[in-house]
Amino acid sequence: MNMSIKLIIACMMSALLTPVIAQAEEGNWKKGRIYYRMVCTACHKDMPDGSISPASKTKAEWSAYLDADSHAKGKDKVSYYVSKEYREKVKGTNRAAAKFIKAPEASLLADVKAFVLHGAKDSDSPARCN
Repeated sequence: MNMSIKLIIACMMSALLTPVIAQAEEGNWKKGRIYYRMVCTACHKDMPDGSISPASKTKAEWSAYLDADSHAKGKDKVSYYVSKEYREKVKGTNRAAAKFIKAPEASLLADVKAFVLHGAKDSDSPARCN
């Protein structure tokens, strides 16, 4: 094969794979929606303030909250609730925790972040339900 054909093939492969790679790095909001609704919302519905909709915060507020990794006014960490330790703890009573038991923590956190940003107050498609 001559060099120009190899270059064309390489460029085509790169163009096809770039969206897949970018989505993997940014998280999958659809997976994040499943986890958020079945794990986070399941816990928060029993709290005094009730469940928390992604539309309750802006993208910047969600990013700051997740980056700070501070949950329950600093009593614990957001990252704990996507940890394998937590999923193991609740898998008997939570189908989503059981379903995502093997998911890497960083990937699952990226998925949840993608979901809350996707449904944030200032996003193109704010979440409508709590």
